Parts: sequence; structure tokens; C-alpha cells
Amino acid sequence: MIHSLFLISHSGDIFLEKHWKSVISRSVCDYFFEAKEKAGEPENVAPVLQTPHHYLISIYRGKLFFLSVTQTEVPPLFVIEFLHRVADTFQDYFGDCSEGVIKENTVTVYELLEEMLDNGFPLATESNVLKEMIRPPTILRSVVNTLTGGSNVGGTLPTGQLSNVPWRRAGVKYTNNEAYFDVIEEIDAILDKSGTTVFAEIQGVIEACVKLSGMPDLTLSFMNPRLLDDVSFHPCVRFKRWESERVLSFIPPDGNFRLMSYHVSSQNLVAIPVYVKQNISFLETGSCGRLDITIGPKQTMGKMVEGLMVTIPMPKSVLSVNLTATQGTYTFDLTTKVVLWDVGKLNPQKLPNLRGSISMQTGVPKPEENPSINIDLKIQQLAISGLKVSRLDMYGEKYKPFKGVKYVTKAGKFQVRT
Repeated sequence: MIHSLFLISHSGDIFLEKHWKSVISRSVCDYFFEAKEKAGEPENVAPVLQTPHHYLISIYRGKLFFLSVTQTEVPPLFVIEFLHRVADTFQDYFGDCSEGVIKENTVTVYELLEEMLDNGFPLATESNVLKEMIRPPTILRSVVNTLTGGSNVGGTLPTGQLSNVPWRRAGVKYTNNEAYFDVIEEIDAILDKSGTTVFAEIQGVIEACVKLSGMPDLTLSFMNPRLLDDVSFHPCVRFKRWESERVLSFIPPDGNFRLMSYHVSSQNLVAIPVYVKQNISFLETGSCGRLDITIGPKQTMGKMVEGLMVTIPMPKSVLSVNLTATQGTYTFDLTTKVVLWDVGKLNPQKLPNLRGSISMQTGVPKPEENPSINIDLKIQQLAISGLKVSRLDMYGEKYKPFKGVKYVTKAGKFQVRT
């Protein structure tokens, strides 16, 4: 299975390595560095690379590359999922998954990797099970361990490891019992110059924060579950129940976890939350151009669009811009030639507008194509797909928990062509 794991910084330094079966030389990473150089952007590096004797499988998270090395063919998605689980565990333990934080907690990181993978095969990957075996680092615990020569590793095997519900520890007790769910959707869309949708899809996740005593059995029902495609569940979900009734039935892990992720790919089901009226033109002769952009709400179901940000990567021949924004502020980066317009909240009564002139180098031909406009936004209390949780029921315990569902829509890769 997985032989080695290398953690590589954004600049290309290998700052941590872990080997399970046999030590594999760092020189194997040279194939990865070649692919990284060719790709240009870190996100564009191929996740699976084949070398004469190894397969390199990687993910990019928080400006870090998690690179695993295998010597035999394995299902790539299996390894990619494990690498994401490693990154999630670091995030959960240390509050951040960055080079500095990992270097500060090197001992705990090695202890976690030792438990998460046994002889190259995934073993304990659930956060609350790991926390029973390896206590999260605190300042006091670090001082005590330094003075006494102790470690964060617990002396007993977690009770969850021995049960048929390995993701939940036994004997959980809370004064306040609560279960909260966040439905988070990202809309990816491409609109043409006239505003027609060329491509649109929604990537959604349901994040859960469950703090319930005992061994509760939860059932989550939706008003319209049929619109979900390509669903992926946490291991706690009973898949047969979903197939037959389209209901999520599960014994939840303790604490924070991702209950499910889903996809809505049918374009007629994807509502576009904003429209963009734009006109970007460059004169055939001379050294100037014009820019005029207006943004308004479209299908927001009466909810407020917040955190609206417009990014326009200009051609390299642009020297400066002289623009006026009716709302928010704009900046122009002379190095990257990017106009960034921070609009903030979108007021339907007074639509924000950005207009003005563009100065260009003299003697340079007109740009072959107009720049595209990238939109970033957030809408609270709205799932743009129309997904709604109808009810949450609990069985197996007698108390009444606090329950809540929150909806958030964000822009993923939202692009308007000009």
C-alpha cells in the first residue's frame, strides 16, 4: 500500500517525511518537482504520477503538498482520501495545517501518522478515536512532557476500536446535548457575454457538529433529496436506508465531522444568484480602453448577497486604470495587472457600478481577447440548489437535544466572459 509520505512546502522544500515499509530516497520526489514546474500553478499538478519504479499520489492543501509513494498499483482515490484525512486530522489537532504548525508539533505528527497507517494500510483515521490514543497538545502538557520525559500517547486502547461503531467512543456525556448541521454549497458557473449560462454545477457538503450523550441514533430527512447526484457519505451513514428511502440514518461520531458531500450537475436546477452587465473594450488604434461593469441580484430567493468581490485579470499591456466605483473600493496591482473590486453587500435598490478608462502601452497591438470576470460571493441562509432539511429525529436516548440547521451558498469558480 503506502510506503512513504513526504510533506512539501509551497516553495518546494521537503520538511517532513515518514516511511512505513522501507526507506525510499528523497530523490523520488524529483519526478514530482518536474511535474510541478511544468504545471505552473500548484493546483494544476497531476494527482497521480508514474515513475519507473513508483507511483506518486499527491494532494495540495493549505499551501502544502502531501505526497505519498507506492510501489504497487493501488486505487488512487483511496490514497487521495487518506491524504485528505491526514490533513483534516492535523487541522483538527492543531487548529491549522501549515508548515510552521506541523514543525512545532513534529512529535505529535509522527505519533498520529504511526497510528493512522499500520504497515502501509489505513488503521485509525477517526479524529475522536485518535484523540483517545494521542491527546491533543496543550502548553501545560508540553511542559509536563518535557520535564517528565512523557508523551501524548495514551496507555489504553480506545473503546471505539473494539466495537462495531469504531468512529464513536463509548461513555460520552454532555451537560448540553446539541446537534447542528451546516449545509454549504459552492456554485461553479461560466456565463457568456450575453449572460447565458454556458456551464453550471453545485458542489455541496453537510458539515455536522454533534455533541450528544450516550449512543444516539439519528435520522435526517430532506424535503427534496432526489435532486442530489453523486453523493458521498461518512462511514457512519447506513447506505441501504438512503438507497431505499432517501433518508440519512446514522450513529454520529462525537464532535465535528463531514456527514456527506453531493453534486448537482443538472443545469436547469442550478440558479445563478447574480447577473453582470459588462462592457470592456480596447480601441484598435491608440493606447486606451473602456470598462463598465454593473452587478445585480438574480435568483437569491430574497436573501442578501454578501462578501461580493470582483477580480479582473487585465492584459499585460495595460499600464494603469482610472476607475470610479459607486460602491466599495477597487485596487489595481501593477505587477500582476489584476483589478480587484471589493463591493461588500449587494444593495438591490442601488446597483454597484465600476466604470472608467484603461491606459495601455503605445505601439502594442490590441489584445486578442477580452479579460474574463471572476466573481466571489456569499449568501447566508440559502442553499442555491433548493435543498432543505425537513426534520431530524433521535432514537436510543431519552433526552431532547438542541437542534439547528444553517445554510450557506458561496461562489466557487464563477466566471463571466466578456
